[in-house]
Amino acid sequence: MDITAIIYPILSIGGIGLLFGIGLGIAAKKFAVPVDERVQGVKESLPGVNCGGCGFAGCEALAKSIAKGESKITACPVCSQSQIDEIAKVMGIEAASSERYRAVVRCGGNHTHAKLKYTYEGISSCNDAHLLGGGHKTCGYGCLGFATCKGACLFGAITMLDGLPVIDPNKCVGCGACKTSCPRNIITILPVHASYNVNCISKDKGKEVKAGCTVGCIGCGLCVKQCEVDAIKMTHNLAEIDVEKCIRCGKCEQKCPTNAISNLLEV
Repeated sequence: MDITAIIYPILSIGGIGLLFGIGLGIAAKKFAVPVDERVQGVKESLPGVNCGGCGFAGCEALAKSIAKGESKITACPVCSQSQIDEIAKVMGIEAASSERYRAVVRCGGNHTHAKLKYTYEGISSCNDAHLLGGGHKTCGYGCLGFATCKGACLFGAITMLDGLPVIDPNKCVGCGACKTSCPRNIITILPVHASYNVNCISKDKGKEVKAGCTVGCIGCGLCVKQCEVDAIKMTHNLAEIDVEKCIRCGKCEQKCPTNAISNLLEV
């Protein structure tokens, strides 16, 4: 048997493999995409929950945006101040303080106060209930009570009580997932220092509001007259509180005839 018949094919295949390897190595260096090491550093400093509260698909996408200078280091609503400080170190800039936010339910129409148009026996989902004639509640703005927001919360900050979501301010990070999931838009995101909240978003007139809920805003304007710093405005029959102007005197809450205003700081 001629040994060269075995050796030559082995050498030729090995030679071809060597040439391909050298070519790939050269191509890898020539066409290499520069990697910003800060992306990994920022990503490791982020919470890693991928909640989407920042507006990006996940923490990695936000990390890339921060590393490019397109987003602020405080863009993540879930980050603690210590995490923001770490991101600042990675980016080589001065740390900034981040305003903390929390989700707030703007509806007080629980099983006791809200009136029903019919008994809903469909899928236990706020989105599905909303599609059936605008929901089973007489008020077309109120919470439907099927805990869709609770299911969307990644932090276990929402519990249901008497047909309404209750948000734990100590667990809520203000990511906005609950707000996005609500088909009624009754959840808003406010700074943690916000003191008073109007627990209603109905734009109906007073008579219609009373027909559907005993604790809704009837647009009487008494809260506006009581406010000495012009922090409350009436818009489409609904009282709106400017949290930056509010001085926490509590006069609006005391004067409201339907108890539609509550003190967030007492929750």
